[in-house]
Amino acid sequence: FARMFVQVCLYFYCKCLWRCLKFVVRKLTGQCELQRICYNTKPGAARTMKIEASLKGSKSKRLQTSVNVHLDAIEKTIDDIMELKRINPDINPQLGVSLQACLLQIVGYRNLIAEVEKLRREPYDSENPQHEEMLLKLWKCLKPNSPLKARISKQWCEIGFQGDDPKTDFRGMGLLGLYNLVYFAEWDTEIAQQVLTDSLHPKYREVTKKELSQLSKAEWEKKKFDKAIGYSFAIVGINITDLAYNLLVSGALKTHFYNVAPEAPTLTHFQQTFCYLMHEFHKFWIDEDPLDIMEFNRVREKFYKRILRQLQNPEMALCPHFAASESLINM
Repeated sequence: FARMFVQVCLYFYCKCLWRCLKFVVRKLTGQCELQRICYNTKPGAARTMKIEASLKGSKSKRLQTSVNVHLDAIEKTIDDIMELKRINPDINPQLGVSLQACLLQIVGYRNLIAEVEKLRREPYDSENPQHEEMLLKLWKCLKPNSPLKARISKQWCEIGFQGDDPKTDFRGMGLLGLYNLVYFAEWDTEIAQQVLTDSLHPKYREVTKKELSQLSKAEWEKKKFDKAIGYSFAIVGINITDLAYNLLVSGALKTHFYNVAPEAPTLTHFQQTFCYLMHEFHKFWIDEDPLDIMEFNRVREKFYKRILRQLQNPEMALCPHFAASESLINM
């Protein structure tokens, strides 16, 4: 009880001290916390996450709820913030622009979670023509030169499904798994087909000089003929969808999205991230050189932790080729 009492007192002391410190800094600089963040932090995750924390931690309910408004209400929300903070928009025109970009990202991230969750909760329905069309598109993109002989067929195993009918494999991630696989196969076709080929026919893993120096001649003779273990492409794609989903819901992907999306992150940004994760996991799997497929969960967990570490860097953008646009850089 004494420990809990001390922690409560310490919490309120720090909270009051922090508010007093902010008040003193505002008097000295003539700027509120939002102004100091926007003027002293460059655009991207570093700025947006500080703005988000400032708004959520404000004693004003209007500021706290500003991160939960509808996208259409953001302009009015900015006006309300400027009025509440007694900031003249004519003297500080750039502040409104910067705050709007940050709020678009914050609100957009929340909306993206809702959109992704909706897809994840929608089960695959073989009676739905749109669902069936997407499934057939996946086959055509991955195996353009091998016509599918029947809707229910052993051929589905060739792209990494577990049985004759892929619909049963989508149970965990619903339509989200299918959406991601189709996006990867349709928009990153060359890489998707290469990853599929490698998963079916793994390449010989290169042995580094350091490893070579540690191997005996007998071990080297055995190792040089070892192949990397293959895996089921589609099943792994659904599993990586789960990984991407967890990164999104936990908030870990804020760093990446706030750095690559100039405004509100969209489902396309999420799917591009999935493509990146698929490609990177494939390389990671080969490098890890697991003994058998039973090591999949260990390798996946190690990969997940590596991505989490990368995302702790506020400068991190997982997909450099989806870098922020000039409009964000200039804000």
